[in-house]
Amino acid sequence: MYTFDSFNRGASKTRLPRSKDRCQGLPNTAANERQIRLLERFHVPHDIAVHVEIEDMRATVEDIFRKMGMPEDDAVQSADVLVYADARGIESHGVSNMLRSYVASFGQGGINPTPEPKIIRELPAAATLDCDGGHGLAVGPMAMRMAMDRAEVYGIGTVTAVNGRHFGACAYHAAMALERDMIGVAMTTGGVNVAPVHGAERLVGLNPLGIAAPTRDEPPFIFDASMSSVAGNKIVLAKRIGVPVMPGWVAKSDGTPVMEEAEVPEDFIMLPAGATRELGAHKGYSMAVMIEILAGIMGGNGGGPNRRRGASHHFIAYNLEAFTDIEDFKTDMDEYMRALSNSKPAPGQDRVVYAGLPEHEEEIERREHGIPYHPEVIDWFRSITAELEIPWRLT
Repeated sequence: MYTFDSFNRGASKTRLPRSKDRCQGLPNTAANERQIRLLERFHVPHDIAVHVEIEDMRATVEDIFRKMGMPEDDAVQSADVLVYADARGIESHGVSNMLRSYVASFGQGGINPTPEPKIIRELPAAATLDCDGGHGLAVGPMAMRMAMDRAEVYGIGTVTAVNGRHFGACAYHAAMALERDMIGVAMTTGGVNVAPVHGAERLVGLNPLGIAAPTRDEPPFIFDASMSSVAGNKIVLAKRIGVPVMPGWVAKSDGTPVMEEAEVPEDFIMLPAGATRELGAHKGYSMAVMIEILAGIMGGNGGGPNRRRGASHHFIAYNLEAFTDIEDFKTDMDEYMRALSNSKPAPGQDRVVYAGLPEHEEEIERREHGIPYHPEVIDWFRSITAELEIPWRLT
């Protein structure tokens, strides 16, 4: 099931016209107009967007991470995670919404630029890794490779990583498995900002989950969503660019769900996916608790407000050869993905998509035309590159 999260980075990929009338050429229904407003609210308006070539942004981000003291390989890897998010339209986890917080955290000693991760417990197919406070953008991919290496031998590999830091988009780590014809799963403990169903305290993490499965001809299935009603970074982004939140995204400070479109309250609590018990919030809530267990408690790091050392991550790799014929699997995946994307849309809807298809289309667009950034983001890059004496490449 999609959360708002998946669709927010989804339907600009329905190839909406770039004219002033965004609804031109689409069914003129209230439902469709509401969907467009929902999906477009986090995207930079076309008339002010500054388009940057992907490789120019990559080189600039690599330089910034080098200046933060990261080794060459870690700087390159970390930039790749961020640029992946921007290239695929996952603005909440790209450079505009995350890089400045990472720079601040390096400056405050919150991220160890030169960690020495070590395995603290293991059996043949599983391990627990101490990240040594290293950047999740670098240590996360390392842990996923460990899981895949074990899956090559044992059919399945899994790694829990503790004492970590924010690792960017779950989709990146899960999708690493695709190159090795594996199914990848990645999850992480996010900020403890979510109330339990019927609760009025922040006791559960935002806790995103990513799953990627390979295909042959169709775009691969790549799901990535927080178990909260919407990614926490999207609320931060909404406040920064001054757009309202949708019904069911947040609750008031007393735990009452805000069930109408409204400005972000000054003091708010995130809701689980589903918003209320009647709409299925018990599912998002319990999935978030499951991630606390698999990533945090199973790694000896505690759960929710009882976490002891930074973020925790959990990675799983499934070697398809241990379960089925790989080519048969891809044939079945292609057939199923086509059945989904070619299926009849509901009245007032333009199309049916599956997780990973809209992002695939967005990446094609952005590789051709560049990544659109808000001028405020470009201004920040001007400032930080001048301060760090990094070459200017972005305009």
